[in-house]
Amino acid sequence: MHSSTERAVERVIDTMFENLSEQLTVDDMARAAMFSKFHFTRVFQRVTGISPGRFLSAIRLQEAKRLLITTRLNVADISLRVGYNSVGTFSTRFTRSVGLSPTNYRRMGGYAPRIPTQNRGASQNRIGGTVYGPPEGGPDGLIFMGLFPHRIPEGAPLRCTILREPGEYVFDSVPDGTWYVLCHSVGGEPLGLQQENVTVATVGPITVRGRSSVSAHVHLKAACKLDPPVLLALLDSRKAALERLVSQS
Repeated sequence: MHSSTERAVERVIDTMFENLSEQLTVDDMARAAMFSKFHFTRVFQRVTGISPGRFLSAIRLQEAKRLLITTRLNVADISLRVGYNSVGTFSTRFTRSVGLSPTNYRRMGGYAPRIPTQNRGASQNRIGGTVYGPPEGGPDGLIFMGLFPHRIPEGAPLRCTILREPGEYVFDSVPDGTWYVLCHSVGGEPLGLQQENVTVATVGPITVRGRSSVSAHVHLKAACKLDPPVLLALLDSRKAALERLVSQS
C-alpha cells in the first residue's frame, strides 16, 4: 500500500501523462501534489529517484516511442504531441536517450539491432551479485541488466548483460566512478510501452575506485507508476531467446 506522499507523487505523474503536450512547470506539478515547490521537488526525488523535470522528459519520450510504433503520425506531429516545439530538439533527445533516431526506431519495430556500450577506460573494479525474483506470479523471461551513470536507463550503458533467468551476474573492468545497476525483465513487446508486464530493480549509487569489488544484490519487483520508464531500445527478447535455444541445441 502506498503512503500519502507516494499517492501525491502518483497524482503528479497522472497530471504529466494528461498534459504531455503542455509546458508544465514545477509550480504546476507542486500544485497538483498540494505541496510547496521546494518540498515537492525533494519528495519527488526521494520517491522516484530522479527530479520532476527528468521524469517528465522520460515519459514524454516513452509516449513518443509508443506513438512511433502504434500510429502512422509523422515525427513532427509526434514531437508536438509530447511537448516539443522543435522537431530537431526532439529528434536529438530521442536519439541520445533511446539509442536510435525516431525514424530508425519505427523502422526497427521498437527494437535495437544491438546494445552499444560506452567505451571507457578499463580498471580493476568489479561489481557483481545475485538477481532474485521475479515476485510470485510476476512475469518471467530474459532479464536485461545495465550499468548506468544515472537512475534512469537511457543512452548507452557502461556495461550490460542479459540473463536467461535470475542468478549471478558480474560486471568486470568497471571504471572509477559512481554507477547504478538497473535491471528490467524483457517481455514480448518493446520494453517501456507496457509497465504492467515488466519487473524492475535498481541498486545504487555504487561508488568504485582503484580495485574495488562490490557486491550488489538485485531484487526484482513489479514495475509501478513511480518507476521511470525504460528509454533505451533493447533487443527483441523473442528473437534473442530463439537464438539462445538454437546455440544450445
